Amino acid sequence: MTASLHAQPARAPPILSRFVRWIIFRIWRFQGWRIAGEPPAGLKKFVIAGAPHTSNWDFVFFAGATQELGIQPNFMGKHTLFKGFMRNFMFDMGGISIDRTKRANAVEQVAAEFERRDELALVIAVEGTRSSDGTWRSGFYNIAQAANVPIVPAWVCNADKVLGFGPAIAPSGNYGEDLARIAQFMLSKRPGYSRYEVLEAQARRLIEEGEGDA
Repeated sequence: MTASLHAQPARAPPILSRFVRWIIFRIWRFQGWRIAGEPPAGLKKFVIAGAPHTSNWDFVFFAGATQELGIQPNFMGKHTLFKGFMRNFMFDMGGISIDRTKRANAVEQVAAEFERRDELALVIAVEGTRSSDGTWRSGFYNIAQAANVPIVPAWVCNADKVLGFGPAIAPSGNYGEDLARIAQFMLSKRPGYSRYEVLEAQARRLIEEGEGDA
């Protein structure tokens, strides 16, 4: 397969990205965060569906947790961020360049990146914005389904500084049913949490309306 024009360079990460990762990990440790539940062993390619998204620090916490587990997290970014002096740094930090001007949409571009790599753990803030009421956007599901990789739900409790991962869920093609399974897991970790209750209601509504597709 021909390598993408926006593919990560095949080289060892330079000192800058290693230093930034070290800083992130020190912040994670200094803040007193801990991990409750790891991703299933043996996974090489998967989508981490993280929620809630309440702070600009969320990716730092996910990066710190995954680094402690020995996982290199990846994230999507606009292709304009991968230019000039920032290009190699963005790739080194796990960035995946998404070019909105291409005929292939974001889902297809990321699915192609999953196909190209031997390992890829893609972190997605599934609520989309910090102002979300808890409703999840379907992009994470579409990517996992197109790439034929499992979804690993990740829950966060900022008050207790805990971040945990759940069991891998293979997309069945029925978005509502799969979302219900994820919501059940999230609520088992944070019973009564309003955003996860919104997620549960979203899944129930999709099932009742017969909207199996994302």
